[in-house]
Amino acid sequence: MYDTTIDAEGGTPPLPLEIVETEPDLYWHIAHAMYFEIEEQNRAGKGTVFIAPVGPVFQYRRFVDLCRRRPIDLSRVHLFFMDEYMPDATTLIPAGDPLSFRGFIAEELIAAMPDEMGLSPQQAHFPDPADPRAYDAAIEELGGVDTCIAGVGINGHLAFNEPPEPGEKVSDEEFLERPTRVLAISRETRTINSNTALRGAIDRVPPYAITVGIKQIMAARKLRIYLNRPWQSAVVRRILYGEVGAAFPASFARRHADARIVLTKLVSEQPRFALK
Repeated sequence: MYDTTIDAEGGTPPLPLEIVETEPDLYWHIAHAMYFEIEEQNRAGKGTVFIAPVGPVFQYRRFVDLCRRRPIDLSRVHLFFMDEYMPDATTLIPAGDPLSFRGFIAEELIAAMPDEMGLSPQQAHFPDPADPRAYDAAIEELGGVDTCIAGVGINGHLAFNEPPEPGEKVSDEEFLERPTRVLAISRETRTINSNTALRGAIDRVPPYAITVGIKQIMAARKLRIYLNRPWQSAVVRRILYGEVGAAFPASFARRHADARIVLTKLVSEQPRFALK
């Protein structure tokens, strides 16, 4: 693992970059970052509030392993998970569905964490389509988010904050005010997610989601973007060097006061174009 201020194109990027050798290294990076932030906040007598993704996912097994090996008090940690799939505009997918983010966290993090760490199910927050504003209000009541951990979609989405559809008129300022809400998932996102999780079964990807707002993401005191997918070689370059705006929401990271990108060595490499 090493720091760099020079990207693969030989320029100085507008955001700090950290390149790790492999995908497992990236998962460990997230787990360690979470653990050490909680440890620091505990020493200061403070709680810790994260906005966290379910995708990537394998950091949570490593975080549990760290807590087992080096016990830590998690009783003042709050995890606001970004989103959840929905089969329609009003209903969450069942927690027992293999694609459910709620089900994954309940099994892989909450149930797996030793009870003595003090992490209760009530500390894992998911947005509810019946009352999206309650999610945002809970963040405010806790004093805001310390760190937002995020991946990025192929179209630049952060969480499921999709770019405007063709013909949709919205200014960048209006886009940045979008709160937690229900939305239709874009065709691009459904396509790439079907490749990532379902070996191409695009018909199985739910058409709707509830997502944390871009407003809540940008209000986090720290924004940490993690990139581990091979196709994110192009994504990271658009974040860094493309036009900043709603057409590629992750580009707004360049407006954040404390944003960093952590990516694998493979993702850092320049895209090579060839027919396959």
